[in-house]
Amino acid sequence: MKDTDMIKKELIYLDTKAKNKEELLSKLSDILYEKGYVKESFKQAIIDREKIYPTGLPTLGAKVALPHTDTEHVIKPAILVSTLEKPVKFIEMGNGTTVLDVEMVFMLAVKNPSHQVKVLQKLINMFEKEDVLTSLKKCKDTNCIYNTLKREIN
Repeated sequence: MKDTDMIKKELIYLDTKAKNKEELLSKLSDILYEKGYVKESFKQAIIDREKIYPTGLPTLGAKVALPHTDTEHVIKPAILVSTLEKPVKFIEMGNGTTVLDVEMVFMLAVKNPSHQVKVLQKLINMFEKEDVLTSLKKCKDTNCIYNTLKREIN
């Protein structure tokens, strides 16, 4: 499977509304579950993991979060991408204290553990490009996000 195969138009959402990260993670997990990508256990696992291992990134252009959990909760691999109507507070990955106003979420459902590191690295490389994140944030339709991601994650 190519990394770009994990990007699907049906898993790109614009202007998702959520009061907090738990509500957001719950909503996005429900989408993956309803579409058959993850097991019912995925939602609680991703919420629990976020509390212990925060996934907010202080990226330039748009703050992002990269929630993910163990592969045992995944049926088939995918990346759900969502822009947010209003920023949602996430804790910064690696430091555990800094609060970030996240504007985009890339929720990973990875089936193969060895593949997860590779996918994370490609996403993080893309996140280092301020112009790419700025353009993703400005996208007004799913095709714009889809085409940008396909071009950047190859």
